[in-house]
Amino acid sequence: MIEKVVIILSCGTDNPNRSTRGLHLATIAHKKGKDVKVFLLDEAVNLVKKGMINHLQAATGDIADDMLTYLQAHDVPILACTPCAKSRQIGEDDLVDGARMATAMELIDICCDDASVISL
Repeated sequence: MIEKVVIILSCGTDNPNRSTRGLHLATIAHKKGKDVKVFLLDEAVNLVKKGMINHLQAATGDIADDMLTYLQAHDVPILACTPCAKSRQIGEDDLVDGARMATAMELIDICCDDASVISL
């Protein structure tokens, strides 16, 4: 049984349903005891810019900030694509606690490490 899960999100505040759902799936996987990592690409890097996720929720009522807070409290790695963030003028100091910049090489490494990958 695969115990590692990588959630890859490419949508952010531009699609509250998909972005909140990705954070929700990461939360559920962690609660089930999985080793979870979240990798944010493209617009999703905005989710870890301080203050950007406030008031973001899905049509179901799930609140993205609640999911992010859970992931932060449980030290789930949240990785933001470095060039995606830089092109949006987001620097390392702009990231919420628990998030850090990462490269495509790191994404490939974690995906190829016997992990189930969910991409939204």
